[in-house]
Amino acid sequence: MTDKPLAGKTILMSGGSRGIGLAIALRAARDGANIALLAKTGTPHPKLEGTVHTAAQQIRDAGGQALPIVGDVRNDDDITRAVLETQGEFGGIDIVVNNASVIDLSGSLDLAAKKYDLMQGVNVRGTFLLSRTAVPMLRESANPHILSLSPPLNLSPRWLGAHTGYTLAKYGMTMATLGLAAEFAKDGIAANTLWPRTTIATAAVQFALGGDRMMKASRTPEIYADAAYEVITKPSREYTGQTLVVEDVLTDAGITDFSGYAAVPGTPDEHLFPDIFLD
Repeated sequence: MTDKPLAGKTILMSGGSRGIGLAIALRAARDGANIALLAKTGTPHPKLEGTVHTAAQQIRDAGGQALPIVGDVRNDDDITRAVLETQGEFGGIDIVVNNASVIDLSGSLDLAAKKYDLMQGVNVRGTFLLSRTAVPMLRESANPHILSLSPPLNLSPRWLGAHTGYTLAKYGMTMATLGLAAEFAKDGIAANTLWPRTTIATAAVQFALGGDRMMKASRTPEIYADAAYEVITKPSREYTGQTLVVEDVLTDAGITDFSGYAAVPGTPDEHLFPDIFLD
């Protein structure tokens, strides 16, 4: 196996202007991968760092090729355009990363219908349609993968009832991915999900979960990126239909010291904040 297995491979990712998605893209770029980003942030956001264009430049600086595509994963035409533009620019698609996601942890009585629809549209529908639209391209790849950033299906009432709308949206991502894994196993298309044991220092944690306190008790996006890299470089016919946990993937790869991933260097593992959906 080459020491740069993603060299020349093409990734189509939803989102990716910042955070975990960008970290995954930059890890792949170090191999010389081609990365197309379908993201809404074409101009600077008042609260969030980065745009699809600044992310593309970071990818190029890291050694990859980039194709920034301003669009909405809820829009069928934008999805079709993203797939066709990626194929036209790079000659095909080897990997789809379903990174785009909306979070709202409101209880059922407080969750606005509009936000419920947004979570379902981006998280579930977007994951399904982006993956499905790319299947004809993935069938032509030597090692095709679909990776969704969503959790295992934990049916404990603790998680089902904590934030029902968001739980439905994230579990929907996972169910769509597992369904695609079963449906397209005969084509050799792997489809897996990946989720961390601890919170990750991203804008979602900053603004939707716990602010600065939780950011300091989180791990960096690079731990997610390194685990994702391990998943999407596995033989697709042998590694599919799994709901994977970041730390378990890295442990299986021989990486057991996670101290370098602490957002605040030196933070003991026991002081890190556990992520939701895992007991």
